[in-house]
Amino acid sequence: MSTIKLEIVSPDKMVYSEDVEMAIVYSTGGELGILSGHAPLLTGILPHAMRVKRNGGEELIAVCGGFMEVTPHKITLLASAAELPINIDINRAQKAYDRAKERLEILQKTPEEHQDIDSMRAHAALDRAKARLHATKNI
Repeated sequence: MSTIKLEIVSPDKMVYSEDVEMAIVYSTGGELGILSGHAPLLTGILPHAMRVKRNGGEELIAVCGGFMEVTPHKITLLASAAELPINIDINRAQKAYDRAKERLEILQKTPEEHQDIDSMRAHAALDRAKARLHATKNI
């Protein structure tokens, strides 16, 4: 199977740079599967555990949003944050997930009493934590 270069870059480092058979991402337009020779594309990326098919196997990479550019021979994902499963602190990710979920439950039950809770920030935190836990196969 032909391959395509995948580069995932976060603000502080190159997170991933490999030739892959396929990348499967959740974009602002829906789920996309990218193969070598894909038509040029520019899209926003939602927080998720990106699937990467390589050498007959599949890897997961936590991506916390950003932008992706695709050319026929290269995928460049500029992520606000991205982590390989081996670099994710599972306990920290689980605590972040639990904290965000609790904040959203409190807000849902008594919104008038908890106007100090920012719903959008809590949802974003929950999405990031889910992506990290999914990448480590802990959710």
